[in-house]
Amino acid sequence: MRALLSLYDKTGIEDFARGLRRAGVEILASGGTSQRLSQANIEHVSTDALTGFTEMLSGRVKTLHPKIHAGILADRSNPDHLKDLVEHDVTPIDLVVVNLYPFESDPGIELIDVGGPTMIRAAAKNCKFVAAVVDPSDYSTVLAEITKNGEVSQETRLWLARKAFTVTAQYDDAISAWFDSQLQEKELESKSLFPKEISLKLSKVGDLRYGENPHQSGALYSDGSSIWDKAEWIGGISPSYLNVFDADAAWRLLWDLESENSCVIVKHANPCGVAVATSIEEAYTEAFECDPLSAFGGIVAISGEVGESLAEIISQRPKADLIVAEAFDPLAVEILNAKRKSTRLLKLDRPMPAKTQLRSLVDAYLVQGPDDIDESSTWKLVSGDLPEQECMRDLVLAWRVCARTSSNAIVIANEQRAIGIGAGQQNRVDSARIAVSKAGEGARGASAASDAFFPFPDGLETLAAAGVRAVVAPSGSIKDKEIIEAAESLGMIFFHTGRRHFRH
Repeated sequence: MRALLSLYDKTGIEDFARGLRRAGVEILASGGTSQRLSQANIEHVSTDALTGFTEMLSGRVKTLHPKIHAGILADRSNPDHLKDLVEHDVTPIDLVVVNLYPFESDPGIELIDVGGPTMIRAAAKNCKFVAAVVDPSDYSTVLAEITKNGEVSQETRLWLARKAFTVTAQYDDAISAWFDSQLQEKELESKSLFPKEISLKLSKVGDLRYGENPHQSGALYSDGSSIWDKAEWIGGISPSYLNVFDADAAWRLLWDLESENSCVIVKHANPCGVAVATSIEEAYTEAFECDPLSAFGGIVAISGEVGESLAEIISQRPKADLIVAEAFDPLAVEILNAKRKSTRLLKLDRPMPAKTQLRSLVDAYLVQGPDDIDESSTWKLVSGDLPEQECMRDLVLAWRVCARTSSNAIVIANEQRAIGIGAGQQNRVDSARIAVSKAGEGARGASAASDAFFPFPDGLETLAAAGVRAVVAPSGSIKDKEIIEAAESLGMIFFHTGRRHFRH
């Protein structure tokens, strides 16, 4: 049996090579791998000695040679192939162990590997006879089979081939994406906001307990740069699809609030409690009191660390399905695990700026840019007098919560709490009615936000009748003038924004 080793990442190669030699495997090695084996006194033949051709062009050409590729690609069941091997004095290669230049971590022309992918693809194509090993974590499996049986099994060769082609496909995707970034200015000049092709390179972060429903399977994937790659689950049963989906919604809104002591409670992807306070304990208590009924079984997102005192408060309230925070004090974990055994604890880093967003259809994808929330400095006062700072802060809170609530959405806020949230209704009046009913007496003197314009005065009138004092909403209705006149007649402060925030 003959093995070819050509590696950038040489992790564990000495032990693996020694194991191959003990199993009687002849080793070929290229460039730096050959030097590494020589330093370890491991018997092998360099590819230079095999081919009679010294690597050239600063290493760009070293394994691209018929004596290597014919040895990998030969179909040993084809008499003509066997004849060619004899005629050209080529010995078959049974095991190809290759990994690639780290283009993804250090992109650039010189880190585009040519020989490596060529050897990997050749070995994977000829998996009927050749094992392609691209991951050091597979060394032990391969070595165990060779040691026991003198070869790598057909089943393992197929599995390794699939993994090999996945690696080369992802590698090419990374290179393609890098060229996209180099061509970005040209794309913008041609008024194309998105590239002609989008390649998805996703790796599984982990399996989920189930999908949206128990009869559906589910898993979490990432492109390798997500905060979910480092997510740490502490206690509780394994998460489901909706646990992750809702936690992401809560976490994103939490940091949109841009406040040190803040809490967001989400149920079915929509906030049902939001508060900013002078302490994290107060923020949680006030967020919970926004809608205690909906908070049962919800997702709680906490800015900063969950400490012992907050854990005691949470443990006395109706169960939350999941608590997500940047950190958990060990005593807090003990308290929550003891009193809320089924509650999952999730440690998550702060979210990064939103990227291009994709959503799947039945057999296609929708793509859009991120929905950034506009600042209040861009709003236009169209009715009433400029309010005091406290009112403006509540308007900003309502606006930010509204932007992350399913449309149609109306949010009422008072004293830095979202006290009434109307979400996901087919008409804006129903959303206003729901928000008002949840806010109750708290709506008097409160502030409200609408994620899109009021098409008719009735939504605004519903808020005014409940005592809402100030409203912010996008402009753009053909009845904008009539809506403004209604706000003036109702004595309401009314701001127009230049941006809507639909969320479906």
